[in-house]
Amino acid sequence: MNTYRLEHDFLGEKQVPDDKYYGVQTLRAKENFNITGIAISSEPLFIKAFGYVKKAAALANADAGVLDKNITDAIVFASDELIAGKYADQFISDLIQGGAGTSCNMNANEVIANIGLEHMGHRKGEYQYLHPNNHVNCSQSTNDAYPTAFRLALYLKISLFTEALERLQAAFYEKGKAFANVLKMGRTQLQDAVPMTLGQEFNAFATTIGEDVLRMREVQQLITEVNMGATAIGTGVNAPEGYAANCVRYLAELSGIPVKLSADLIEATYDTGAYVQLSGTMKRCAVKLSKICNDLRLLSSGPRTGLNEINLPPLQPGSSIMPGKVNPVIPEAVNQTCFYVIGADLTVTMAAEAGQLQLNVMEPVIGFSLFTSLEYITRACDMLREKCVVGITANADRTREMVMHSIGIVTQLNPVVGYETSASIAREALESGKSVHQIAVVERKVVTQEKWDEIYSIENLIHPKFIR
Repeated sequence: MNTYRLEHDFLGEKQVPDDKYYGVQTLRAKENFNITGIAISSEPLFIKAFGYVKKAAALANADAGVLDKNITDAIVFASDELIAGKYADQFISDLIQGGAGTSCNMNANEVIANIGLEHMGHRKGEYQYLHPNNHVNCSQSTNDAYPTAFRLALYLKISLFTEALERLQAAFYEKGKAFANVLKMGRTQLQDAVPMTLGQEFNAFATTIGEDVLRMREVQQLITEVNMGATAIGTGVNAPEGYAANCVRYLAELSGIPVKLSADLIEATYDTGAYVQLSGTMKRCAVKLSKICNDLRLLSSGPRTGLNEINLPPLQPGSSIMPGKVNPVIPEAVNQTCFYVIGADLTVTMAAEAGQLQLNVMEPVIGFSLFTSLEYITRACDMLREKCVVGITANADRTREMVMHSIGIVTQLNPVVGYETSASIAREALESGKSVHQIAVVERKVVTQEKWDEIYSIENLIHPKFIR
């Protein structure tokens, strides 16, 4: 049988299940906001970040003589419990909510207060001894505590995504080495261009991912500027002298994240530029990652009637009606994840633009968009690496055959016979179905066999030199 405790706020009283560590304001948020069905509990790094914020605030308040030792110790104990990953199931507020994140902040305040009360030997809800607002939220507002916790969580999630990108980059480099001598045809506008190696193609995938690793590290630094101590709008109302600087110093020490206090707390309290930059950088990553997946699907197409240059690991039957069909399901899933990230960028843009005066109340949907995008694309990178890239094999005979029967190799004859003659050979090859070699060497004799062998040696096709 459930038992309840009676809690109140200025709107009135509500019964809160006695085994729950959240309180009346969190319960109201649960009843009011049923949007995504995704609670804060799904973002353990966000909860951990709130633990850092509340612990740092308590220590800074103690230094300022605002909180006594017993209350400070209780808040620190409870915050450490959150940092350790405990009580995540008590965070039930929906990630999208009205109130600029007040429900998230109060969820943290109430859980910490009730953990601290039990640690002090009191019962949950006996807030006269440790109060969610008066003590846990002391010298704070949602408008500085929420975005600071948000930024700490983002910093940690960016690190996880960057590490996943680096692992994927390494996997493509390994394939680049394995395919270093696999001759193939390069293509532009889906038409034959000039020869290259499959290794060069996969190395290029790795290089382009490496560029995004650098961009993500750059944007991660923008997230380290916080407005802790700004309180309501940036004036620092209700915060003691020196509190802001001390709180941010404690935050950096506790979290290991190089956070720094904004020089203009008024501006920092409403500005969402760093989120726009982060979202745009993630969109860039998604666009490029999706392009790579498009290429993998094209290169593996067929197998009999497509390019069939590479084989993707077969993971599941590809059709309910066509026996033997195997689809490129992993690149397809990554494509779709990238589409989500690209779409979420527009949400972040709209939410950032909707800020008014001294606060942007749309930050919860920015948080939802960035958290989910980072989570999904991190998983997608690991999935692509583990279930696709590491198992890719090359059809070397097929790729070489396509090179030597391609009209595109006529380009290498330009310096020897000139553009007009090369174009004429290409036109005849296209119309007759003959090979470039048959026309240039055997029939027209514009190139000797020795010169042909020099121009079209494997080494020269892979690392072309200027030959006349």
